[in-house]
This record gives sequence, structure tokens and C-alpha cells, in this order.
Amino acid sequence: MKKFALLLIGIMPLFAQSQSALMDSLIWLNYQYRISENAEFADSSHSPLTEEDRQHFYSLNWFPIDTNFIVWASLELTPEAKPFEMPTTTDRMAKYRQYAFLTFSLSDSIFKIPVYQNLRLLGKKGYEDYLFLPFTDLSNGFGTYGGGRYLDFRMPPGDSLLIDFNRAYNPYCAYNGRYSCPIPPPKNHINFKIKAGVRYEVTH
Repeated sequence: MKKFALLLIGIMPLFAQSQSALMDSLIWLNYQYRISENAEFADSSHSPLTEEDRQHFYSLNWFPIDTNFIVWASLELTPEAKPFEMPTTTDRMAKYRQYAFLTFSLSDSIFKIPVYQNLRLLGKKGYEDYLFLPFTDLSNGFGTYGGGRYLDFRMPPGDSLLIDFNRAYNPYCAYNGRYSCPIPPPKNHINFKIKAGVRYEVTH
């Protein structure tokens, strides 16, 4: 949720651009995003790091920005989906509802995974159109966090959504055990190595 207000600033006006201009703009936004993320992790008032880790923090460890991991997904709404409880890394059960299926292609392989609404946030100003995509992939435990990673979106105006895996981030519990983080459901597994976004290690 914390990424929602920051990582999507400037995305909506990009939809009208050509594909080449769109990619150039997204690369620039990704660099700006990384700067803001590193600043947040270094800030004692916002950082999920333990105080000891924060004192030695220099940067999150990122994969190189790769436009092959920026893909358009078709959006298939699932209005009849029932609310459910998503397990977390603690005893807490987080309440979500499946909003839609996302279908996209990576290296000629087609994937279809759900994207969710956080029921607790539906009534919170500024988060009415928030969408949450927890996922696991074949890189987990091999350079990325073993428990999977997250992406955040706004509801798109049409029937497609731009997925930028370069924005994939670790749950806070990857850095500090005091956090309670949703565990990606099995149907949110991507049978592909997503070598984009944040790695598990940080740089000191």
C-alpha cells in the first residue's frame, strides 16, 4: 500500500504516448522511483529496516531496469468474486476481494493471475481505486525474496493495465519481523523468473 501514492504519479498521462516514448518515460520514472525508495528506507520515520540495518543502509539492491518486464495485460473483471481472508506472515488474516484476472505475455508464454482489492482500504480516501498484486515467481529464493513480492496499481480506465515488474517490491517483513505481510496465494504464482524490481539483499 505504501507505494500507491508515489509509484503511480505520472503514469496515467503516459497511456496516450507512442510505445517508444512510453518506454522512455517509464525508464525515467523507474529511476526516480528508485531514488525515492532509497530515501524512504534511509529515513528513520519511514524505514521498515531495523535501526541497526538502517544505520548501515546505502541502497536497495535492484535488478537493472529491463523493458522486457514492462507488459500490457488484459483485464477480465470478476464482479461475482466473494471476499476472502488472505493469510499473512502472522496470525492476522487480511480481507481481500478478487477484482479481476490479468492476462499477459512474457517471452512468448501466457500467464493469467488475479489482482485484488484490499477491503479495509475501500473506504479510505485516495485508495478507492487501489489494486494489489502479490506474486511469486521462479526467482524467489534465488536472488529475490523467498516469500514473493508485490505490485500496486490504480484501476485502469479501460480493459487493459500496464504491468511494470521493475516496480516489484519486497514486503516489509523481508526486512523486519515485526511486520505482518500478506502471503501471495498459490494462483498468483508466475512460472517464470522475474529478474526485475527489488532483489532480496540491500547494499551497505
